[in-house]
Amino acid sequence: MQPPVQKGITAIAVLTISMIIAGCASTGGIAPQARGMNPSSLDAGAAIRAADAEAQWPAADWWRVYNDPQLNAWIDAAQAGNPTLAVAQARVREAQSLAGVAHAALSPQVNGSLSLERQHWPDNIYYGPGSLSNTNSYDNTGTLGLSYHLDLWGKDKNAAEQALDAAHASAADERAAQLELEANVVRAYIGMSMNYALLDIAQATLQQQQQIVDLATRRLKGGLGTQLEVSQAETPVPEYERQIDALEEQIALGRNQLAALAGKGPGAGDSITRPTLSLDAPAGLPSTLPAELLGHRPDIVAARWTVAAQARGIDVAKANFYPDINLLASMGGYAAAGPLFQFLKATNGGWTAGPAMSLPIFDGGRLRSQLGAADAGYDTAVEQYNQTIVSALKDVADQVVRIRSLETQANDADRSVAAAHKNYDLAKEGYRRGLTDYLNVLVAQNQLLRAQEGVARVQAERLGAHASLMTALGGGLADPADGPKTDETLPAHGKGKTATAAPPTANAMTGGQASAYAPTVQ
Repeated sequence: MQPPVQKGITAIAVLTISMIIAGCASTGGIAPQARGMNPSSLDAGAAIRAADAEAQWPAADWWRVYNDPQLNAWIDAAQAGNPTLAVAQARVREAQSLAGVAHAALSPQVNGSLSLERQHWPDNIYYGPGSLSNTNSYDNTGTLGLSYHLDLWGKDKNAAEQALDAAHASAADERAAQLELEANVVRAYIGMSMNYALLDIAQATLQQQQQIVDLATRRLKGGLGTQLEVSQAETPVPEYERQIDALEEQIALGRNQLAALAGKGPGAGDSITRPTLSLDAPAGLPSTLPAELLGHRPDIVAARWTVAAQARGIDVAKANFYPDINLLASMGGYAAAGPLFQFLKATNGGWTAGPAMSLPIFDGGRLRSQLGAADAGYDTAVEQYNQTIVSALKDVADQVVRIRSLETQANDADRSVAAAHKNYDLAKEGYRRGLTDYLNVLVAQNQLLRAQEGVARVQAERLGAHASLMTALGGGLADPADGPKTDETLPAHGKGKTATAAPPTANAMTGGQASAYAPTVQ
């Protein structure tokens, strides 16, 4: 026959185990549904397959291939002063700090408290004529408390890893913002270069028209022409002058835009001179496309880190189903109605120590709903990652198609200018000799103007397409090996990374090794 004490211990143990079993709610039927796609499974398309496969990945300073020192200096200024980029960098620092907060939960916590209170006891029916009646005393306490969460189910560890993954994603987002800023500066600069070229054409056309006016006037004075021809020759002059004014306006607006991108006032753009862009480098594709696009595109890197963070969020939600055990201890001194430092005496000290357990028993489905939300968040991140992969390949293919088309268009535009120039010279000479009327000159001049404008626009589009291709390829990510490992993008598989890893800096992500495979759900 068991003693009463032993029976009581047995009953308590059975009750405790029963509560734990009841408290561990079932996670059955709740699981992620999305699957990450493997870039190698996507058809890259004929344009990418036909492109030159001997090129290298873009360098971090990819815009230097345009051989324009002023552009290089202005991008440096934009990187140093752009407010939007500064906001992105601040978000990285915020994410780093939040990762530090989450990591702190893995360490023991020690807290102290001290209370020094001077109290006056009243002289009334409650205290008088007792010993404290109408007296002053100290009621002081001083305590130290220690707590440590055992984290048996990895809740704190996964929460710290989730915050760290979010910091990596923020660093990738910052790099994406920097890349977008670089591209915007280049595009604005190319636009200014094109407007200068169009301004040259407009000024040359105006000069040509003025020569025709002089010719028509001389013909009229010589009795070979008519007043109508002079009027016809003078009519386009104001429109050509308006076009010159409009192009000068566009150039001024371009200076303002570049100044704003650099975080400066409009006056800073006044010093910008005419661009001297050139492009000697061929626009080819690396032979490792599309697999290594995972490590070079900052938006893809950010998407993969987001998937990894959501995977850790599922692990945190699952850990909430199980009991939490904390080790608690405290010690301190307590004294009332005595001298100031009486609470420091050994006789006034006390301590406590022991474990504390908490567990869910009946929560109305709250934990299952939280896990379902975490799984849905993971599915969302995976599908966004998939869409980023698809969009990235489309971006690359689009720019390859554009570059190949613009090469052909450039040849066509040059031939068009040559033919239009010849036609204009013949029409002008025929008019000078009186063999043709002014209408032929006007038509030929308009053809020449459009052809010359076409050459300027095609050249600008070729420069812009090269810039777009460089950004589509990632724009020279500082460390192409960035990105989470494949198992880190899966729930309950984050064992390849410790939560003590250093958070990423604002300009370089220091995550795990890259993987050529997309996350999948097992």
